[in-house]
Amino acid sequence: MRSAMNAHNSISRRTLLTGGLATGFLLAFHLPLRAAVNEPVQPPDATDGKFAPNAFIRIDPEGATTLVMPQVEMGQGIYTAISMILAEELDADWSKVQLLHAPANEKLYGNPIFIIQATGGSTSVRAFWKPLREAGASARAMLVQAAAAQWNVDPASCTTSKGEVTHKASGRTLSYGALAAAASGQTPPKDVPLKDPKDFVYIGQPFKRLDTPEKVNGKAVYGIDAIVPNMKFATLAQCPVFGGKVGKVDDRAAKKIPGVRKIVVLDDLVAVVGDHMWAAKKGLDALDIAWNEGPNAKINSKAIWDDLRAASAKDGVVAKSTGDIAKGLASGEKLEASFELPFLAHATMEPLNATVHCTPDSCEIWTGTQIMARVQSEAAKAAGLPVEKVTVNNHLLGGGFGRKLEPDMVVAAVRIAKEVDGPVKVVWTREEDIQHDIYRPVYRDTIAATLSAGKIVGWKYKIAGAAIIARWLPPAFQKGIDIDAIDSATDVPYDIPNVHVEYVRAEPPAIPTGFWRGVGPNNNVFAVECFIDELARKAGKDPVEFRRGMLANQPRFLSVLNLAAEKANWGQPLPARVGRGVCLQPSFGSFIATVVEAEVDEQGEINLRRATSVVDTGIAVNPDTIVAQVEGGLIFGLTAALYGEITIDKGRVQQSNFHDYRMMRINETPKIEVHVVRSGEAPGGIGETGTTAGPPALRNAIYAATGVALRRLPIDRKLLAAGRKA
Repeated sequence: MRSAMNAHNSISRRTLLTGGLATGFLLAFHLPLRAAVNEPVQPPDATDGKFAPNAFIRIDPEGATTLVMPQVEMGQGIYTAISMILAEELDADWSKVQLLHAPANEKLYGNPIFIIQATGGSTSVRAFWKPLREAGASARAMLVQAAAAQWNVDPASCTTSKGEVTHKASGRTLSYGALAAAASGQTPPKDVPLKDPKDFVYIGQPFKRLDTPEKVNGKAVYGIDAIVPNMKFATLAQCPVFGGKVGKVDDRAAKKIPGVRKIVVLDDLVAVVGDHMWAAKKGLDALDIAWNEGPNAKINSKAIWDDLRAASAKDGVVAKSTGDIAKGLASGEKLEASFELPFLAHATMEPLNATVHCTPDSCEIWTGTQIMARVQSEAAKAAGLPVEKVTVNNHLLGGGFGRKLEPDMVVAAVRIAKEVDGPVKVVWTREEDIQHDIYRPVYRDTIAATLSAGKIVGWKYKIAGAAIIARWLPPAFQKGIDIDAIDSATDVPYDIPNVHVEYVRAEPPAIPTGFWRGVGPNNNVFAVECFIDELARKAGKDPVEFRRGMLANQPRFLSVLNLAAEKANWGQPLPARVGRGVCLQPSFGSFIATVVEAEVDEQGEINLRRATSVVDTGIAVNPDTIVAQVEGGLIFGLTAALYGEITIDKGRVQQSNFHDYRMMRINETPKIEVHVVRSGEAPGGIGETGTTAGPPALRNAIYAATGVALRRLPIDRKLLAAGRKA
């Protein structure tokens, strides 16, 4: 997983890399490094003497151009993409560009799709495509106005390139730095024309990631790397049962551990503070904690699934209804199915962490988060301070996947830091991280469909699962509809005349649920595309041909499907127990078709032979990043399909680390080919499309290889072996 691989390396490894590798920068990439120097990670936005036409651009008299990043970098390459968009319309000199984290400020840096300051949902380029282009174009126009005024010429007679304004008729040129002061006095123009895509210089080029060199040479600073003077280290334990509280704590043995400085006991957690992480960890291991487990100690996976299945039998809130569903379901051969997806943990390579320094009148935080402003406000509540007294210094994230769309890890660290004199870095162990995650919900989808003349004429679809939006963004939860839960269910690409979609809110008892890479489409793309394959077989048609017959009005979908089939050698003979499976999806404003080729052996074990994806994501800002994101997403999603499941017993999560929450290993990874379609349409999202594509394409490959129609993940190898014998 490309995103997850951006993880913290040990000091010894960093020393080795620093001394043993020579790397060069495509561009001057300067992230403020608190771990290297004792300066604020996010300094005050001092714009004195700089041309600062908007929230995103700063140009100093020497010509250095600072681009302020409104979205966070968690391995997805967004710093590079944002820089390319801004630099394109600004006509900046790529070699003089520097990057700066945006501070916590929802007014200036709120995501236009969410309205709050958040990075997620494959929205970064989609949301900021137009605002960033307008910011760059407006700044460029002001620089041109300043030059034209100095030369007493028509601004229309001037051109810009690589950080300079040129008047070709007279041969005069001025750098952006030389114009910075004068441009600051210009009135920002309205409705500045944006570049025609045919004139793009940076956008569309496969630029190398700007954050890669510092990640390779060890200079990159993640949240877990933050070091401040006089810092202590802490790790914590929470009640293993959801909602449980601390009973009694015997800390006598822990206090004897060298380096242990303090035991912090709160109502729901215990933390050990030490001179270093080893002391804190050994001290925590030495504690004897009696927990008050509370009423949730009887919760188990069977009860959760029984409740969800019962809920899915009820009528839901109608999310979409077209045509006459009663007539449609009575007009042909009817098939029914149900599909289920389990709880999943995020298991980011960088475990949860936050460094906090609390005083009676201030709170400063160093972390890596997808929601800076929300972290600031929630930390202020925990610290008992006004928001303006809380400073959040954001670092690179060693994987986010939606986990760091939550502020809970920072809130816990603030509560601990209030009990400590001086700054303290709080780091969760891997076990604590996995067993106290905010999990991808369990889902159950029921589908009824009818076939007539080889096409679907009726489609009734019901989703049952948690309403994450109701908790995370309440204004977006309207009339009982969770817009995330129904994503990719109400906009299936196929031409079906009678469609009815319902949503049933079903919250699992006590289990916290949240966003997981791929979000709602994970659930719906799996159910829809798996059932489409079953309907194709019932209709006696090839799965690709069956889909083509319902895409007459969807040229972009038809195009990616045809190309994916071609590139994957669809229809060519395969050995016994080897199959190809296809998935077509509309997720995140992009159009993607994926074919997975897999072999199922006599014991039901899976060998992934090949994965081929074709993606039309509109204008490809950086094709190299798009390919990398689809590759990483496929591995992430296929890993979940093969192994991913969080189970509950006695109110506890049963999995604890990578030995029982498996990741796909390098020898298990298939050959992956990603083809990016050239397009002039506005960009779509890309960070999660591969994740949602992998599981249904794999399941359909297994279906083709064995005839076994799996309807639940992760893949049941025993069922596949039993299916072979049957």
